[in-house]
Amino acid sequence: MKFIYIKSSLSAALLFLIITGIILIRANGNAYISANNISNTNAEPILIIDAGHGGADGGAVAKDGTKESIINLSIALKLESLSKLFGVNPIMTRISEELDYPSDANSIALKKRWDQNRRLELINSFQNATLISIHQNKYPDSRPSGPQVLYAPNDESKALGELTHNMLNDTLCSHNRRVASPIDDNIYLINKAKCPAILVECGFISNESELSLLLNENYQKQIASVIFSSYISYINQ
Repeated sequence: MKFIYIKSSLSAALLFLIITGIILIRANGNAYISANNISNTNAEPILIIDAGHGGADGGAVAKDGTKESIINLSIALKLESLSKLFGVNPIMTRISEELDYPSDANSIALKKRWDQNRRLELINSFQNATLISIHQNKYPDSRPSGPQVLYAPNDESKALGELTHNMLNDTLCSHNRRVASPIDDNIYLINKAKCPAILVECGFISNESELSLLLNENYQKQIASVIFSSYISYINQ
């Protein structure tokens, strides 16, 4: 798998402008729609960013001990910052590795259940929302690599999922053969969300080369830029 990794010092903002320009030109011929336009509707779109796992649930663990939840949060916070830079104030399901559990959540299973229910209640409390959940993949074989977007079982989620997946491939991993796919029935948060929802597997932490990329601040900014650009293109369409 060959990765196209931009090693220059381009800021996330500049990268966003480049990527968004490409997306909007492809989608609309030669028409450019500003990110500010998304707030000019009667029902303002709401972006909900979910950093997968966290607290007692570290998610998948790499061979070197790196927890998935830490990478998820780092990318999610960069996506939040980039969103705010362009006038979108997202809702975050968590902003820290630490979660304040209730006293009766006294086991890992109960803590996970409480956290999933808390997130779902937050997500479903907003109208006209879109959920983007950030995750990392893992496989027993260390060879698989590349991003993949999974989407909830509805047309809106599929449209956003395919757009985001294709842009991640076009920008960061041109030789990735994976395709955007419906999410498994057992993924509670995505299936129970009442809004368009996708889960972005940014890469495989079981692949040492890709793990090195996923831990790189600049690469994380690029992932966040592509995801946000895809969201803006989806909203404007």
